[in-house]
Amino acid sequence: MEGKRTAIVDIGSNSIRLVVYQGPPRLPAILFNEKVLAGLGRSLAGAGTIDSEAMEMASAALRRFGALIREMDCDDVRTVATAAVRDAANGADLIRMAETLGLSVELLSGAQEAQAAGLGVLSAIPEADGIVGDLGGGSLELVRIAEGRVHEHVSFPLGVLRLEELRSKSGFARRVERILEEAGWSGVGRGKPLYLVGGSWRSLARVDIHDRHYPLSVLHGYAMPISRVDLLRRKLPTADKAWFKAVPNLSTGRVPTLCAAADLLGAILPVLGCSGTIVSAFGLREGLLYERLSPAEAALDPLVVAARDEGGQLGRFAEHGDLLNRWIAPLFDGEPERNSRLRHAACLLADTSWRANPEFRVELGIETALHGNWVGIDARGRAMMAAALAASLGAQPPYPAPIPLLAGPQDIATATAWGLAIRLAQRLSGGVAGPLHRTGICRTIGGVELMFEDGDLALSGEAVEKRLKALGAALGLPVRIGRRQDQSPAPVSRRTA
Repeated sequence: MEGKRTAIVDIGSNSIRLVVYQGPPRLPAILFNEKVLAGLGRSLAGAGTIDSEAMEMASAALRRFGALIREMDCDDVRTVATAAVRDAANGADLIRMAETLGLSVELLSGAQEAQAAGLGVLSAIPEADGIVGDLGGGSLELVRIAEGRVHEHVSFPLGVLRLEELRSKSGFARRVERILEEAGWSGVGRGKPLYLVGGSWRSLARVDIHDRHYPLSVLHGYAMPISRVDLLRRKLPTADKAWFKAVPNLSTGRVPTLCAAADLLGAILPVLGCSGTIVSAFGLREGLLYERLSPAEAALDPLVVAARDEGGQLGRFAEHGDLLNRWIAPLFDGEPERNSRLRHAACLLADTSWRANPEFRVELGIETALHGNWVGIDARGRAMMAAALAASLGAQPPYPAPIPLLAGPQDIATATAWGLAIRLAQRLSGGVAGPLHRTGICRTIGGVELMFEDGDLALSGEAVEKRLKALGAALGLPVRIGRRQDQSPAPVSRRTA
């Protein structure tokens, strides 16, 4: 795994978290992730200070995190604190305590929080166009993002730990509406999505995935309609502990904040005019990493970068994925960019199952695509990658659920053709680069043509011809083998594919 090891300690109003990253700068992998729900902001509304219990939990967490950072030999350490520390009368005491433990704290302003949250979403969803809502324990940041940039942003003292007093009075939604209107945010998100950031809103989405039996239990990219928000606002107050316990991976520490998070979301959506919500797995911490990138690094596709890193770690031949994509690309000339990047990612992942038991390679390929820690991709994209990898490993449609539930028949047919082209290239080349550099495949007026140089015709044979015919059948085109030098066709065996 390339790259330096970077640690971020995020001292938030509800949780304190250590995340250690390593890998390509554009999208480093998470090596370690731990949080402590210290609740620094829970006493702010009443006392205006961080209470002694929360301070003790923070001290213990920071002491442990500092020790782990040293043990993990992190090259770069960044410690940031947000609303609770910023607003508490004794916030400076926590900063001094952290510094005695060797952690130099940056106290972020509300504007810096908002900027980082917006950049975090853009790092994961480069085409994002809407409003980022980052809900923490002490504050709510709203950020307008579009065209790869952060625009207007604002911070409100509406964190989940501060909402109880406001919610206890009648007219909660009207009060929130007035706060947003006075700040000039009424209608700013008209017809655009609200990108959800923050543990409480992500937990709310986790509950919704479970409650509606959504077929893909991945938070990033999950779209939660406004109607579902309204339903959860009615359902959550009457739900018992057993109901919450049945929700997979729901932190018990988040349950007390869910009703407040749902009520706030229900209140701000109509004011902003947003069309719905989309969950972002990336937020402030990833934004802090993203803002340090060069323009060239920031412009890289996060899905392709992550898939290339995964392929490099698990595949047999590091260069093979990019070469596969270039080799099969002429077959799919003119396809939309949103598809070609998925095809590229599938090629990069095509050799990651080779160590698995042959009986389970298809299953592993599907699992990798559907549940991998990818960003820059939605449920449809995951399903198309899964279909491509399944086909490349020898599976045939219909593919198992949830693939047909997440992508339409035409998308699955397109992805199947990608997979069969990958399968042909891998059989032809044996997984190494040379044969793919000296051969080519394309669509011609007569169908699909696989071209060899004269000295390479021995690389053809029954196995290659069978896979070529299977690809042609998927594309609905006849196939032939030609010579690169004189382009005279060589007959394809009539053996059954």
